[in-house]
Amino acid sequence: MENQGENSSSCRRLRVVMFPLPFQGHINPMLQLANILYSKGFLITIIHTNFNSRYTSKYPHFTFRPVLDNDSKNNNLSMLSSKGIDDPLSYNLMMINYCIDSFTHCLTKLLENEPVACMISDSVWHFTQSVADSLKLSRIVLRASSMSCIPVYATLPFVSEKGYVKTAIKNEVVVVPMTKKDIDKVYKGGPEDAKLDLISSTIKETKAASGIIVNTFKELEETAFLAIAHDFRMPIFAIGPFHKYFQASSSSLLEQDRSFMSWLDLQPVNSVVYVSFGSIAQMGQAEFSEMAWGLANSKQRFLWVVRPGLVSGSERVESLPDGFGEEVGERGRIVKWAPQQEVLAHKATGAFWTHSGWNSTLESICEGVPMICSPCSFDQPINARCVTDVWKIGVMLDDEMDRDEIGNVIKKLIIDKEGDEMRQRSKALQEKVNISLENGGSANQSLKDLVEYILSF
Repeated sequence: MENQGENSSSCRRLRVVMFPLPFQGHINPMLQLANILYSKGFLITIIHTNFNSRYTSKYPHFTFRPVLDNDSKNNNLSMLSSKGIDDPLSYNLMMINYCIDSFTHCLTKLLENEPVACMISDSVWHFTQSVADSLKLSRIVLRASSMSCIPVYATLPFVSEKGYVKTAIKNEVVVVPMTKKDIDKVYKGGPEDAKLDLISSTIKETKAASGIIVNTFKELEETAFLAIAHDFRMPIFAIGPFHKYFQASSSSLLEQDRSFMSWLDLQPVNSVVYVSFGSIAQMGQAEFSEMAWGLANSKQRFLWVVRPGLVSGSERVESLPDGFGEEVGERGRIVKWAPQQEVLAHKATGAFWTHSGWNSTLESICEGVPMICSPCSFDQPINARCVTDVWKIGVMLDDEMDRDEIGNVIKKLIIDKEGDEMRQRSKALQEKVNISLENGGSANQSLKDLVEYILSF
């Protein structure tokens, strides 16, 4: 972390209150952002729910304040923190309903004790806008997903019958190349009306905020910036990728396994496909078996993250099909959880088979690794289309899992010319990331602008 002397003085040790959504893909960017702002001299208070709160002890330089996310008669949320979540939407809605009063009380008490410059809350916590307004506190929204999701979400009620999402910008039309099937995936994981209501409320209250912070950089998503600048008339700070500001630090809710690193060190350059579907995604036994045999039949090296709860109703390796281990031998390794940034940066990693969560997508771009995209829900289909159709640094594999197709796609990225071309484009994006973070780069300047903006409140 950089020297804080000069920055601390310029920020006068002002306090910023932050409120992350308690899922891994939202906790990580919020805590990374908190570290960035702390390095610039701000004091940080993190308001957190009971659900998935185990990370708090890893950040002694922050102040943590808990809020209730369930009532005394309903302990489902805290019980589920170490298990798979089959319906994230329902848990989102449950937490919103239960924590409004507790959050309001907590924030009111904080403001009574000392001045607070502003609040930065996850965009999904849309109710925090009305709370901030009632307390006359400026709220900045953190978007934990890509910039491209915002114009897509804003137009979901108006998707054309052909299934393409169009966003008008003055006399131009920006087309996000999503099919009707992609849109259906966005809605997957809960009742469509409930998800649309959540998305609509999130967009509405984002527009009412004092600004938006996005974990991206302008050169990556230029068309999305044009669309949003036309519709969201507020400061937008694209200061990402957040994780590039510091050496890898873990807010992981699962214990990382490093026992495979000596094996990875022995593998040839760009020869290993890394497979991880994040901390929430689930699949059935049949789909899991097809994945296993697809990896085996590809004859390529692989590192596969099979976390607890990945397979519905099963625990990890017991779900592997008979004969899989004998077929794979030393070509593959299976772990519960991996230090993902380190794996993607490893010279042996040649492709990343991902659920297309935004953190994973950004981390892959930062290391110049092409992707196999198997999106599940929410923002993932949007991210995947950007990877495959806009940046052209990956391939889509989102139909019913078929072992032959899986094997062919893996070979395409690891050993075929097409994979080499994607890797070259990925490396070009990686270079753009690095330039954006340098002095004078877009992300670097946006961070300076953000610091000055918070100081202006």
